[in-house]
Amino acid sequence: AGSYVTLRDLIDWTSKDAVRFFLLSRKPDTEYTFDVDLAVAQNNDNPVYYVQYAHARICSVLAAWGGDVASLQDVDLSALQSPQAQALMLLLAKYPEMLTAAANDEAPHDVTFYLRELAACYHSYYDAERILVDEEALKLARLALVAATAQVLHNGLAVLGVSAPQKM
Repeated sequence: AGSYVTLRDLIDWTSKDAVRFFLLSRKPDTEYTFDVDLAVAQNNDNPVYYVQYAHARICSVLAAWGGDVASLQDVDLSALQSPQAQALMLLLAKYPEMLTAAANDEAPHDVTFYLRELAACYHSYYDAERILVDEEALKLARLALVAATAQVLHNGLAVLGVSAPQKM
């Protein structure tokens, strides 16, 4: 038909965050069709919404706790024995290596894939375990884990130029 859509149009229809995340989610040598309906959807099918929601969900838990996140720095994590907690810790540990490889390979899509995997891992953890429990040592260990997850999500999104909202 000879019609075209500008990048500004995509941003107006969706958001700057959605456009950045969606475009960075593909290898530069692959064809890409931008799904506007998916980009505006506020559900788990929308990858940028899914990742941002994980960050906002953690911020909500930390706000409900009401403590100082800096106080979680030296918390004993040995109480975190569940498979979901172990999986989340292992995935967090992969962040520096993934980021270095993505930078060396000029592959920002690797960061988007990692963030989606991290968000999924966090949501599984959140669904499996209550974080704000009565047992203080366990509660602090779980809070330290989710605070670390929030930090990695925030940092990864910042690398992509995408916001990490505290509320959604």
